[in-house]
Amino acid sequence: MVAAGVRSLLKEASLYKKAENNYADCFLCSFRCHIAPGKRGVCGVRENRQGALYTNVYGRLIAQNIDPIEKKPLFHFQPASRSYSIATVGCNFRCLYCQNFDISQMPRDKKTIAGEEVDPLEVVSEALETGCSSISYTYTEPTIFFEYARDVGALAKDKGLKNVFVTNGYMTGECIDELKETVDAANVDIKAFTEGFYKKVCGATLAPVLKSIERMRELGIWVEITTLVIPAMNDSDEELRNIAKWIYRTDKAMPWHISAFRPAYKMMDAPPTPAETLERAMDIGLAEGLRYVYTGNIPGLKGESTHCYNCKKLLIERRGFTVMKNLVAEGRCPFCGTAIDGVEL
Repeated sequence: MVAAGVRSLLKEASLYKKAENNYADCFLCSFRCHIAPGKRGVCGVRENRQGALYTNVYGRLIAQNIDPIEKKPLFHFQPASRSYSIATVGCNFRCLYCQNFDISQMPRDKKTIAGEEVDPLEVVSEALETGCSSISYTYTEPTIFFEYARDVGALAKDKGLKNVFVTNGYMTGECIDELKETVDAANVDIKAFTEGFYKKVCGATLAPVLKSIERMRELGIWVEITTLVIPAMNDSDEELRNIAKWIYRTDKAMPWHISAFRPAYKMMDAPPTPAETLERAMDIGLAEGLRYVYTGNIPGLKGESTHCYNCKKLLIERRGFTVMKNLVAEGRCPFCGTAIDGVEL
């Protein structure tokens, strides 16, 4: 569901400090914006009003959907369950290939903030009534609607629901510490492994993303990684191997999802990713010792299903976002007894 709203919804932001001359210092994400009076941060939705910082998107949803958890993608977190998925407009990145640019870049491109007012209690009620096991904060960057996600998440936890962030990972350590009691899992993009790519294509930097992933794992948040592979931009063996090596050093049990690029937004002239590139990347990841590497968004490739990393037997068979069978028993491989990493497998 996508809806346009007209009412101005303002709530004082968290994770900021008042500064001299009515400036506001935001430390929600790693841009750490120093925002002048009457201006907004990089995200386009946090606004300085006379020295106090406000969020323009609290409770203003641009999208509400019921998705399979596999779409996030999360393959080792409550497989075959459904996740109530929500988003507001806005993003702190400016990815040139964004698939959801119409809502993520709306505050910048159209200078407007749309959405339908939805109380946190209503989100949780809808999730429960539709049989969802979790709430996902997704489609745009959930960090920029942190206050709303935090409030929804706390209510969801009280009702036995899990909370999932699908994120670019650019939040600060302070933000992660605020979320640690409510967020159970995250899919984090590692968009490339060079600062040059992040600066040119995303308008950001790589290092804070890696730091966020490390912090999440330290706090016990389940993390899976996604890399969208773009021909001639981040698809070299060296770069893919560097990503795999970093994942291995950080936590070799973190699943790595490798997805195909399709022309979008400001990169309509770039070629789509060949299927063989995804399979090559998967082979690199497995050769570097990762336990779980998956190919995504090209049906029929060999990397859709989960195999035991010890005995190599098929455990969870998938076709697209559908789980055809799940043989994991009490978190273990039924053939060799090896513990399979994940949550509620």
